[in-house]
Amino acid sequence: MKTTQATTKTASPELSGGFRDGFRVDRPNVADGAALWRIARDSRTLDLNSSYSYLLWCRDFASTSAVARTEDGRVAGFVTGFLRPEDPRVLLVWQVAVDERYRGHGLAGRMLDELVARVDRDSELGVDTVETTVTPGNRASERLFASFAARHGADLTREVLFAAERFPAEGEAHAPEVLHRIAPL
Repeated sequence: MKTTQATTKTASPELSGGFRDGFRVDRPNVADGAALWRIARDSRTLDLNSSYSYLLWCRDFASTSAVARTEDGRVAGFVTGFLRPEDPRVLLVWQVAVDERYRGHGLAGRMLDELVARVDRDSELGVDTVETTVTPGNRASERLFASFAARHGADLTREVLFAAERFPAEGEAHAPEVLHRIAPL
C-alpha cells in the first residue's frame, strides 16, 4: 500500500492534460493503435509487433502507457509499459518511439517522466523501479534511460536478460536484450 505522502501527490499541469511546447502527454486509446504501429514500423529500430497487438496494448495497458499528442491531436510518440505481475512496484517499459517529424523536442524523456509519475500516483503500491531491455548499440535508448536515472537520482544497472541464442533460429538473427534496471525511484 502506498504511504500517505505518495497518495497525496498532486498532478503537474503536464500530467493533467495541458499542452507544453506544443505537445500533451496522456493515455493512449484504441483509436491510437494504428498510429503506434506506424511509428514503431517507421522507427526501423524497434521490433515491430502486429498491428493487432498495438490495438490491444492501447485497450488493455493504457494505464501504464503514454502518448504525446500535437495540438491537433496527432500521436507524435508513445511509451508502452506494464507493471510486472510478480513485482507490481516495477514498471517495465516495453517500447519507446517518437515520430521522426517530432524528434529533437525531448518527447521521449518527457513521456517517460510523466508516465512514471502517473503510474506511481495511480497504482496501489506506487513505482520504485523502472526496467526496460535495450539491444546493444541502441545508443538513443541507452542515453534515454541513463538520463532518466540521472534526473531521478537513481542507480542504473545492466545485465543480459535474454541472450541471442534464446531467440528462435529461424529468420533474422536477434541481438541479446540487456535489462536496464533503474532504482530506487
